[in-house]
Amino acid sequence: MAEILFPALFLLLILGLPVAFAMAISVFAAIMLASSYQPLVVVKEMFSGLDSFPLLAVPFFILASEIMTGGAVTLAILRLAQSLVGHLRGGLGHANVVSSAMFAGISGSALADAAGPGTMMIRMMEKGGYDRPYASALTIASAVVGPIIPPSITMIIYAMQDQNVSVGSLFMAGILPGLVITVMVILANARVSRQRNYASGAPMPPFAEIARAALFALPALILIVLIVGGIRFGVFTPTEASVIAVFYALFVGMFVYRSLRLRDLPAIVLRAALTSGAVLLILGAARAFAWVLIIESVPQYLAQTIIAWDLAPIVFLLAVNLLLLVFGLFMDPLPGVMILVPILAPISFALGIDPNHFAIIVIVNLTLGLTTPPVGSLIFVVSSTVGLKPSTLIREMPPFFIALAVALLLITFLPFLSAWLPKASGF
Repeated sequence: MAEILFPALFLLLILGLPVAFAMAISVFAAIMLASSYQPLVVVKEMFSGLDSFPLLAVPFFILASEIMTGGAVTLAILRLAQSLVGHLRGGLGHANVVSSAMFAGISGSALADAAGPGTMMIRMMEKGGYDRPYASALTIASAVVGPIIPPSITMIIYAMQDQNVSVGSLFMAGILPGLVITVMVILANARVSRQRNYASGAPMPPFAEIARAALFALPALILIVLIVGGIRFGVFTPTEASVIAVFYALFVGMFVYRSLRLRDLPAIVLRAALTSGAVLLILGAARAFAWVLIIESVPQYLAQTIIAWDLAPIVFLLAVNLLLLVFGLFMDPLPGVMILVPILAPISFALGIDPNHFAIIVIVNLTLGLTTPPVGSLIFVVSSTVGLKPSTLIREMPPFFIALAVALLLITFLPFLSAWLPKASGF
């Protein structure tokens, strides 16, 4: 069946079919043309992939993100970021990156980062004298931290595929790598700002103003501590944390920032439901796709082949980086995790690689695919919001591709960045 599965998938992706439908149709084609299984087994496997209690955390985190992305919350984060770094050369660009890192602790999604504070920062940067294509490219690069800094939808899905990690351990493992990516993008922005003479956005504010901005943003930022701390100390499970995040977001939006009204809730719930439906459809199709690979013994064959090569762990990680970067050109992170982790994670474990370290490498690689053509979702989301052609944004991306590549190499060669916090936290 594999000889039909992969050509069908790539053909459908080239034709522009959504990933979920491309995977489901390719599985149906493989089943009907090259097996004795009934097509109904595809539907069964899709539902089996969604029949999971931990998976309930995904729609609840999406709903919490929709509630928290109201105007007041986003403005509070942008105000704090600008007060911290806005006075530096390229300060509005730095504020873009810092606000994305802060917002990542609320949304757990790169696309939400780009569509929320990212879009607002593009407008602010353009008014501050930055070229719109450059501001848009910076937003694309800074949004990469969305699935890296906890909470993260991708990490929840990963933990369901690899029994050697947990959602809590991955949440802790993503903090330092997320900060590394943030710093590298800031350095790239600083270099370009010097070359193009992008001035600072404002004079350095007094400490009292920074303190007021921090206090105003504190209710939003507490959500990160609430989720990670609650999971770490066993107060609640990740699924329960997602529900608590929803109620906390409602409380903050309605009673702290007072930017959320009851009449806003139906539209918010509808947006969250549509997003959740799209995500879950992808996960179901990916489960059926992975099932075909398993019954065809593809993971076992690849595992035996790679182990027989007797690669050193670091050589294996470099090979995985190349594989995942290429895979990310054509596939979004969630189906990538569903398909590749059952194949690659057992091999890395057999080679003695820390499971949390390997997980972060996989997640970072697949997330970088959102910034690269031809499928890069971040490129198309940002280009549609700013009214520019994707090719115009891609021409501004090389400095950030270099920065993200350096961050990836640091994460790969310095395993303590991903492994230290989970161990220090008792996971």
